[in-house]
This record gives sequence, C-alpha cells and structure tokens, in this order.
Amino acid sequence: MPSPTSDQSRRFRLSPLTRQVLLYVLFMLPAVSYLAGAFSGDLGPNPFKTCLHEFGRYAFRFLLVSLMISPLKRFLKIDLMVYRRPLGLLAFSYAALHVTLYFWWARGFDIQRIWKDFLTRPFLTFGLIAFSILVVLAATSTRKSIIRLGKKWARLHRLVYVAMVLACIHYAIAFKQWYIEPFVYAAVAACVLGLRFVPKPGLKKS
Repeated sequence: MPSPTSDQSRRFRLSPLTRQVLLYVLFMLPAVSYLAGAFSGDLGPNPFKTCLHEFGRYAFRFLLVSLMISPLKRFLKIDLMVYRRPLGLLAFSYAALHVTLYFWWARGFDIQRIWKDFLTRPFLTFGLIAFSILVVLAATSTRKSIIRLGKKWARLHRLVYVAMVLACIHYAIAFKQWYIEPFVYAAVAACVLGLRFVPKPGLKKS
C-alpha cells in the first residue's frame, strides 16, 4: 500500500507541459524587463540598441543550451529532454525580438535602407538565414507536426545545427571592434556540435 507521502508527491508533481510552460515564462521575464526599461528610459541613452544586442545574445544562449540537452543525456545520463522544446522556443522568441527591433527601431521598416544593409553587411544575411531556420523549426515543434511529418521531422530539425553555425558567424562578424565573447561562444558551440561525432560511451567498434 503506497504511503500518504508518496501519494502527495505524485499529486503535486508538475506535468511535463506545465514545466515547459513555466520554464518558457520564467526566461521570457528578462525580455519584459528590458523592454520596460527601454520605454521608461532606464537603459541609458540608447535603450533600444541595448535591447537589440541583449535579445540577440539571449537567442544565441538559448539555442546553444538547447543543443546541450542531447549530449548531457548521452554522455552524463542527465535527462533534461522535456526542456529542449521550450529552450528552442525561447531561442526563437528572443531572435524574433532581435529581428523585430532591427526592422522597426534601427531601420523604421525602410525597405531601401534594409536592402542596402544586406548588400553591404554580410553578417545580416547570416543572421536572417539562421532566423528563417528557427521560424521553420518553431512552426513544426508541435506534436501534430511531429506526427504529420514522421521521419522527415527529425531530418528537418537537424537544420538547428546549421542555424547554430550561421548564428556563430553572424555574432562573430557583427561588430566593427574586436570582442572576445562571440568567439568564446563559438568555441563552446563547436564543442557541443563536435560531440555528435563522438561514439557513445561503451559502444564497441565492429
């Protein structure tokens, strides 16, 4: 007969969906804070520029963390797979805010200026392609999409690795001055992607 304590722990255990939603909401709070600070004038002389850069960094970080989930399970037996989807959606959400601020605040939806930017600033092209991939992955992250696409879903979502490489290039060449941070992130991303080619522990070669 199960003890009352075990019954209570089952009763108050959060479902996977609830945990996913809570994680997503929790880590969207920085975006709310930055935007509130921008509109209230608490982020200095260039508030939306600060938001633009910070949202890009958050998108990169969440994309990188989402790619760490599989290696953690594979090599360290730490199963956080339930959080991979919300982490991917967080990467997309922050990337969407990053892109929206560029089109709206930085360029005022001026098509000519935007087109000139893409002709003269290659990092924008890399960033836009990476974002386009994230749009597709976010749109097909539902259970219905997984069922509908079948085996094609896994192949499609391998594009996340392409998005990561493109994001690394975008981040590394986005600044006119030298910054070490983008290259540190790129090195971590290279390690995470490289783990895909490492045999599983205990796997014997035939």
